[in-house]
Amino acid sequence: MFNTIIPLLLIPIIGFIFISFKDFSTQEKIRTNKFIALFFSLLTLLESLRLWSIFDYDSPIFQFTSQFDIINIGNLNISMLFGIDGISLIFVLLTTLLIPICILTSWESVKKNHKLYLLSFLGLEILLLGVFTILDIFGFYILFEGVLIPMFLIIGVYGSRVQKIEASYYFFFYTLIGSVLMLLGIIYLYNITGTTNYLKLLTYEIDENVQKILFLAFFASLAVKIPKYPFHIWLPQAHVEAPVAGSVILAGILIKLGGYGFIRYTLPVLPIASKFFAPLVFTLGVLGIIYASLTTLRQTDLKRIIAYSSVSHMGVVSIAIFSLTVIGIEGSIFLQLAHGIVSSALFIIVTILYDRHHTRLVKYYRGVTVTMPIFSTIFLFFTLANIAVPLSCNFIGEFLCLLAVYDINPYVGIMSSAGIVLSAAYSLFLYNRVSFGSISPHIKEFSDMTRREVGVLLPLIILTVLLGILPNIVLDIIHQSVINLITYL
Repeated sequence: MFNTIIPLLLIPIIGFIFISFKDFSTQEKIRTNKFIALFFSLLTLLESLRLWSIFDYDSPIFQFTSQFDIINIGNLNISMLFGIDGISLIFVLLTTLLIPICILTSWESVKKNHKLYLLSFLGLEILLLGVFTILDIFGFYILFEGVLIPMFLIIGVYGSRVQKIEASYYFFFYTLIGSVLMLLGIIYLYNITGTTNYLKLLTYEIDENVQKILFLAFFASLAVKIPKYPFHIWLPQAHVEAPVAGSVILAGILIKLGGYGFIRYTLPVLPIASKFFAPLVFTLGVLGIIYASLTTLRQTDLKRIIAYSSVSHMGVVSIAIFSLTVIGIEGSIFLQLAHGIVSSALFIIVTILYDRHHTRLVKYYRGVTVTMPIFSTIFLFFTLANIAVPLSCNFIGEFLCLLAVYDINPYVGIMSSAGIVLSAAYSLFLYNRVSFGSISPHIKEFSDMTRREVGVLLPLIILTVLLGILPNIVLDIIHQSVINLITYL
């Protein structure tokens, strides 16, 4: 059992069940159950680290596999196979890292419905771990869409403003509608192959025209999730209205579902169509990078600025995936990990300002360096990481992505690199407006970051530098899996 995926999936499920039957009637019990939720999330993190420690880097096959029979009626046989390769291991580690950070970062800010809040995050962890470990395309779809439910509750119930209800429905229906075509594609794929098992699908040679139709069906869903221009319009609104932990999990994990889906299912199962539609992805990617960067420059809300910068970074990720090269795919995975770390930290940072001064409008901030020196130092650190300065994890990811794209198409590589210049413009412009100048009269409190706030950001600071200096920590894990993936193209 301990050499399978079962403990990783079982720990958050036990935590979810345990908290479901706990009484939240007193403040003391509320605090106790926060510790319980944190305990199970940290235990899941430790289990993922244990799997990492015994993971065989030299093997391209899926490890720690477990299979569960779901439906066995006549000719309809559906069983869920779970396993981990180097690619999925990275996303599992990122998920188990960010869930306890989400719980800690909102430790004092959630004032109502604590039980639903904690259950939503543990439920998210269960579904996300399932998404990244399942080896069945139908099961992937179920878990992929199941993520919408707890995220809908997190935005709609715990958002900071009146528009949170509208934003939650906007997020839910926009992403759900995009997935209807994917479901139809999966049903059609099952009809022509007789299976939804990922490993069996890899052995089928699907007709070229069928591949193109299926690709468009999958693209309709995955492009919304990643999110690609012009399917990104749900993201800024969702970020603005979500609580800090909601923004962290949305930027850190949920928008990576699209990238993971492209890498895991679209490229190896539909290789001919992936090559055929690569120019379309390049075009939309470049437009997204430039459009999102220019749009970021004119935003006035702190959260919207970071949300639009995420669209730009995900544009780089998408074109790197469809470079269909080892360097490009490895770079896209590394950049998704780096973005999950840095973008999550930036959302926590702007929420620290909001908690003290109750506004996210940039025009009300000046001179924060004088009143909050520790905050300003950490803010500068992640601002530089966001613009991919050397020795940061973002630099490694963007360098690999742009290198791969330039080798395939120099024009796309050159236009994509404009995103680096524009990201420096909006990031440094934001930091300058918030941190320097005379102290704004709207800033009434002079309290710097608390120990808990620094403690939440400390792991992200360490990882940003560590992965920027020693990228092989990640690249060694994914290398054999990416090489194996490329053989199907």
